[in-house]
Amino acid sequence: MQKMQKYSKLRSLGVVTAGATALCFGITVYQNQDHLIRTFVMPAVRLLPAETSHNLAVWACKYRLYPASDYMDDMNLHNSFFGRLISNPIGIAAGFDKNGEAICGLKDLGFGFIEIGSVTPLAQDGNPKPRVFRLINDRAIINRYGFNSDGHEVVAERLRKLREREDFNAVIGVNLGRNRDTQTPVNDYVAGVRTFGPVADYLVVNVSSPNTHGLRDLQSKAKLTELLVAVNNARADLKNYEKVPVLLKLSPDLDLDDMKDIVEVLNKKQCRVDGLIVSNTTVARDNITDIKFVNEMGGLSGEPLRARSTMLIAQMYALTKGNIPIIGVGGVSSGQDAFEKIEAGASFVQIYTALAYEGPDVVDRIKEQLSSKLNERGFSNVRAAVGSNYKQYLPSK
Repeated sequence: MQKMQKYSKLRSLGVVTAGATALCFGITVYQNQDHLIRTFVMPAVRLLPAETSHNLAVWACKYRLYPASDYMDDMNLHNSFFGRLISNPIGIAAGFDKNGEAICGLKDLGFGFIEIGSVTPLAQDGNPKPRVFRLINDRAIINRYGFNSDGHEVVAERLRKLREREDFNAVIGVNLGRNRDTQTPVNDYVAGVRTFGPVADYLVVNVSSPNTHGLRDLQSKAKLTELLVAVNNARADLKNYEKVPVLLKLSPDLDLDDMKDIVEVLNKKQCRVDGLIVSNTTVARDNITDIKFVNEMGGLSGEPLRARSTMLIAQMYALTKGNIPIIGVGGVSSGQDAFEKIEAGASFVQIYTALAYEGPDVVDRIKEQLSSKLNERGFSNVRAAVGSNYKQYLPSK
C-alpha cells in the first residue's frame, strides 16, 4: 500500500512538473510566434487534468508571465462601460479568476474589463474533485466547481491593495455568490454588496450557476423580487452607491415564460438593475458529440452553448426593448461570434472557454476580427451595431 501511495505521489508530481514545463515552453514560444501556442502548447497542456491546467493558467497570469499584448485597440471598439471608458468590449467572464489573484495579468492580455468570482461570504472548498471535464471534440468544458472561494474578506483585501497602486486602471467586476450551506441566501448577496461596493466597478448578482443546490430557484418571480429589493437597499446605503452598477446574471435554461417573469420583476422601480449578463453555463446536453459526458453533472460552456446564449440575448433584448445593457457570454471564440452576440443585443462580450482551448492570443484575434467585421458591415463603432439584427436570432414561431 505504501509503495502504491508513493508511486501515486510521484506520478502526480510528474504530471504537475510536465505541466509547468509545458507552460514555460508556451510562454517562450508566445514571445516569438503566437500561433504556435495553439498548435503545440495548448494541446500539450490539455494532457494535464483540466483543473490543474486551469490553476496553472491563473498562476501564469498572477505572476504576469505572459507578455503584455501590444495590440492597439481600434477606435471603433472603444466604448462606455457603465460610466467607465474602455478601449474594447471584450471581457473575461467570472469563473477563471475566482479570487482576484490574476487581475493585472489578465489586463496585460488585452481585456477591456475583468470579472472575478464568484465570491462567497465565507471561504469554502466547493464540490469534490474531479469537477472539471474537457469535451475536446466539442470545444467545451463541463464544470461543477460549486463556488470554491477564498471568501469576501480575503478577496476584498486584494482589491483594496490593487486600488492603492498608482498604475492600476483595470475595470473590475465582482461576481457575488452564496455559501453552499447558508440559511439566509439573500443576506449573502447583501453582504457582498456592502463588502465589494467600495472597491468594485460593478457587481454581479449570480443566481444562475447550476452547481449550487437551490441557487437557480432565486430566479423565480417572488424570490428574485425579494433579492433585488434587498440588494438595491444595500447599495443605497453605500456612500458611493451611484458609482456601483449592479448586474444580474441569468441562466441559459430559462424558457420564455421565465424570462417574461424576470423582466416583470426588473420593471419594478425597487428591483431595477443596471445590466444583464446572458448567460451562465447550461445543464442541457442535447448538442454535444462526446456521449460519455452526457450524464456528467455540471454546467456546460463553450461552443455547444454559443447559439443558445445568443438566442437568449436576442429574447432579453426584445423583452426589455433594449433598455437594459447586456453582456453576452457563451461560446465566443472569434470576432464573428462576438459580432453575432452584439447584433443580437449585447453591448459587451465575455469569453472564458476559448482562452482554455486557444491560449492568450485569442483575445487580440477576437478584437481584430470584430473591428474588421464592424467596418465591413458599415458600423462606425460597437454601439451602432448593438441589437441591429436581433430578430434574426429569435426562435421561429
